[in-house]
Amino acid sequence: MKTRWIAAALLALLPLAGCQREDANEPLQVSGRVFIFNYRIAAATYVITLARNGPLPEESFAETTYENPAGGPPLVTRSKIFPFWEKVSLESPPVHCIVKSKPYAVTIRILDDKDAVIQTIETSVTSTLDQSILPAKPLVVGPIYTPNPEVFKGDGSQDFDPDKDCPAPASGT
Repeated sequence: MKTRWIAAALLALLPLAGCQREDANEPLQVSGRVFIFNYRIAAATYVITLARNGPLPEESFAETTYENPAGGPPLVTRSKIFPFWEKVSLESPPVHCIVKSKPYAVTIRILDDKDAVIQTIETSVTSTLDQSILPAKPLVVGPIYTPNPEVFKGDGSQDFDPDKDCPAPASGT
């Protein structure tokens, strides 16, 4: 009787073995990705948010490689990940020539203090807007948002023209 009860208990616990997390070896996972367009300073950046999914070493870093929308070499950043962070926010340097609906590749390598790879995340960011919504020059300058004299001219005219240095988007975008 006792053997039957133990067998029944083990049989009942068997489905729970399949409930283990598949991503337990991945300490971070993408929880958000977006392009941020800041018209005041005429700049756009990638922003990727990672959620903590497991433990990380005390000294950890995120090395992020962003596809350069303007062409040329990719943009690479390195950010420290503090142990108490539950969310990690990664922001690129300013980027130019973003095309609406085009996916841009991003690779994130999570490294320990000896630069050994803990995790690699590959994702992409697609914008619902393109660079043409930004003016070519910042609307404000300085720490107190002084109107930029190159945009707001002394004669009362304004220059809100978008950046014209970007290559024409490929057809179909």
